[in-house]
Amino acid sequence: MIGETNNPTNLFQISFSIDYMKMEDLQEVVFIEEQSGLNRWGFDSYKRELFTNPDAVMLVARSPYLAGRGVLGFFAGWTVADEMHVNNIASHPDYRRMGIGRSLIEAAIHEGRMRGVSFVLLEVRASNDAAQALYKKIGFNFVNRRRDYYRLPTEDAFVMKLNLLGR
Repeated sequence: MIGETNNPTNLFQISFSIDYMKMEDLQEVVFIEEQSGLNRWGFDSYKRELFTNPDAVMLVARSPYLAGRGVLGFFAGWTVADEMHVNNIASHPDYRRMGIGRSLIEAAIHEGRMRGVSFVLLEVRASNDAAQALYKKIGFNFVNRRRDYYRLPTEDAFVMKLNLLGR
């Protein structure tokens, strides 16, 4: 287990831990991906990352209290040289705004620091105000716009960067 938390600011509290992703998590990860409007990776891509990419950072938020739905969210990213790139991050639609996304990205940033990264990059849909607000609270800044980056629907992406040096 990487970390454990509960969110005292919500009326509905849920305790969860942040753990390394396992093979048995993949069905729930893909379900969350499909429900979140992310660019589709699918089961095989997550499996390949888990088992063949030593630079992958694959995390899940897990609650032992929810029968049949232990995975509440996930993070998939890479570290390359001194950079971490966020590929996908999402929370289950029923458990949003409970601190799961923030806990996942903070755990990933901690993992990146342990691996020696000096900055984190991500793309976010131009229309995803909630995610942008979260990233800004964590310290990410807008650096670029990628036209027509996303599909289904086609949409621009904002590139955001978090510098870890000096933090």
